[in-house]
Amino acid sequence: MGSPNFKPTRIFSPHHHNSPPCTRTHQIGALLLVASTFFLVRLFDHLFSTCPPSSLNHDHTSQNFVHFSDGGSLSWPQIGYGSHLSLKIYVYEEDEIDGLKELLRGREGKISADACVKGQWGTQVKIHRLLLQSRFRTRKKEEANLFFVPAYVKCVRMMGGLNDKEINSTYVKALSQMPYFRRSGGRDHIFVFPSGAGAHLFRSWATYINRSIILTPEGDRTDKKDTSSFNTWKDIIIPGNVEDGMTKRGAVTAQPLPLSKRKYLANYLGRAQGKAGRLKLIELAKQYPDKLECPELKFSGPEKLGRMEYFHHLRNAKFCVAPRGESSWTLRFYESFFVVCLSLSLSLSHTHTHTHTHGDQLK
Repeated sequence: MGSPNFKPTRIFSPHHHNSPPCTRTHQIGALLLVASTFFLVRLFDHLFSTCPPSSLNHDHTSQNFVHFSDGGSLSWPQIGYGSHLSLKIYVYEEDEIDGLKELLRGREGKISADACVKGQWGTQVKIHRLLLQSRFRTRKKEEANLFFVPAYVKCVRMMGGLNDKEINSTYVKALSQMPYFRRSGGRDHIFVFPSGAGAHLFRSWATYINRSIILTPEGDRTDKKDTSSFNTWKDIIIPGNVEDGMTKRGAVTAQPLPLSKRKYLANYLGRAQGKAGRLKLIELAKQYPDKLECPELKFSGPEKLGRMEYFHHLRNAKFCVAPRGESSWTLRFYESFFVVCLSLSLSLSHTHTHTHTHGDQLK
């Protein structure tokens, strides 16, 4: 034990070691070293970037582009991944797991995929169909890197095929029959939840699929839930489903109009749903009908716009207002891209003063 009065030797004390002063020569030398290092790095970087691909990749048959049937192509990074992606995805068949058919077609099996592919939640069907035709699909579970679990639960729920309790129990039943799901704890299994509710459509998601990969259009569900099902480390944000007639190459449902020919400054084409912001927009439209188009639309009946009619209205304004509804995401944000309309996401307060502020901006 050392004495409490013991003081360690100051190794770097000037009494033991005299440091030479930093002279002008040292400063110039340091600058030259930095400059020479910079130019050498740039030189080596230039030499490697001009090398032919064959010198970096011994696979002379590989390509730098992935080609698609519609004539498009996608460049693939040569460095790191190479020009070939080795990936195998297994897609569960609806008949191999008890419960999957109900999650796809409802308890009576009467809901079709063609009915579910329409509307903003159609991504649940489109991604499934895409993977069924993908060159990365494998029919051997033992060689799969990822597993896709098809389910159209948002559509099935909206069409009365299953209620919330049935969705939960059916998911639990289906997952209990998947040995590869248990093997990884679900980490290599992919689920699509195409609505703002996200994985909360499956009430027990936190118990069963909290480690799985979730594709959803919205990452924040803390506004109505105690926690969000979205995890930025593993889950992926996807866009909502936009009408095929607007996204396919060639002739589209509604071509964008020149700005000079657009009738309105802004529009909002959606249901009010009792939301304060949306109700204020409808009120403003009545005050400034030549500036803002905001009809009181319904989910069905004569107050509902058809798809072609909807896009013809949408393209007739310079700004497309996209206020939040039941959740923070809205399909109008994506739809506005295809009519070249500047999307505005507004959060209108409940105060009367704020309404007048927006009204003044429309004058």
